[in-house]
Amino acid sequence: MIYIRLIAESFRFAWQALRANLLRTILSLLGVTIGIFAIISVFTLVDSLERNVRESMSFIGDKVLYVQKWPWSFGGSYPWWKYFQRPEPTVREFRLLDRNLNNDAGVAIFASKGNVTYKFRNNSFSNGNLMGVSYEYNKVSEIPIEDGRYFVPQEVEAARNVMVVGKEIAETLFPFSGAVGQELKVAGQRFKIIGVIERQGENMFGMPNFDQMGVIPYGSFSKMYDTGPNGIGSTLAVKGRDDDPGLQELEYETRGMMRNIRGLRPRDEDSFAINRPEMATQAVTGFFQVVGLAGWVIGGFAILVGGFGIANIMFVSVKERTNIIGIQKSLGAKNYFILFQFLFESVFLSIIGGGIGILLVFLLTLIPQEMMKISLSVGNIILGLGVSAVIGMLSGIIPAVLASNLDPVVAIRSK
Repeated sequence: MIYIRLIAESFRFAWQALRANLLRTILSLLGVTIGIFAIISVFTLVDSLERNVRESMSFIGDKVLYVQKWPWSFGGSYPWWKYFQRPEPTVREFRLLDRNLNNDAGVAIFASKGNVTYKFRNNSFSNGNLMGVSYEYNKVSEIPIEDGRYFVPQEVEAARNVMVVGKEIAETLFPFSGAVGQELKVAGQRFKIIGVIERQGENMFGMPNFDQMGVIPYGSFSKMYDTGPNGIGSTLAVKGRDDDPGLQELEYETRGMMRNIRGLRPRDEDSFAINRPEMATQAVTGFFQVVGLAGWVIGGFAILVGGFGIANIMFVSVKERTNIIGIQKSLGAKNYFILFQFLFESVFLSIIGGGIGILLVFLLTLIPQEMMKISLSVGNIILGLGVSAVIGMLSGIIPAVLASNLDPVVAIRSK
């Protein structure tokens, strides 16, 4: 019961200090408000950026290894001359991997062509993308069908002219009717639409997504475009299993089998690259860690100033209430009661300043954004309030100790 009364009195004194010296208190709390605003706004922006980056890259699949000619690179020098003579993955390699791998959940081959035009009567959709895939591609990367269906194995094996189109293509070419069952023309070939993919939305990097893409059987794509050594490069995608953490077993098996298929000797370097989506996410995470550290540094200076401001308020508060402290101690108040009273008051003031900073961040998240949705997480709110409480405790500890150690007789006579 005494602790509840202690907290209630501390809150009352903090509120009185706020009301009695409103301008002084606001100016003193401004540092905490700016500091918490800087830290939480940076963290909120970083979290939102990272989430949107991961969503933008979700089209490359989860737990997937990509066997390609070129390795992915994120910064630094890129020795392209080492990879220039490498052969492209082939359909034969795809079939051998599909037949012999034991640690996979599916193997697919695909190739894509950009800047294609889709036509239906007088309507056209320019700067679209066309992708040829094997049937197993839906095991590697999710293709959410909104209307119609995905390919059946017979259509892919026979290389029929059937297509699954993105939402933007369907809406542009068929604004007043359903797209499923219609025929469109691309690269001089007619394709029957059998499905429409759910809207994916824009991503941060302008990467192609399924909204502007048509997906056809790999055999049909190969008849339209050269997928040989001097043509459009293909990619082999190998889906990992849930019981293979880190996909280590799958990567070792895939590398060994590819080396065997290509007849590489033990001392020969790999003539292929095994790329992992984690390589991109790790690069992004490293960048955001640097940004987060910068947020701590910038906000830290403001919070330091705010901490001195709160300490100043508490020293003034102790000076103004010295007589009251003496009366309380003469009536039997213990030192810890006085100590906690001022310490809680300091924490409350700091939390008020931090709360205002968090409120400002929340108001910023309400501004509509087209490319990126910014949201304030519960974790960042707790972090902001926690940092505020710690700053309040550190700022108020010295004034609280001085107040608790006052001699009651001297304190009563001070007025």
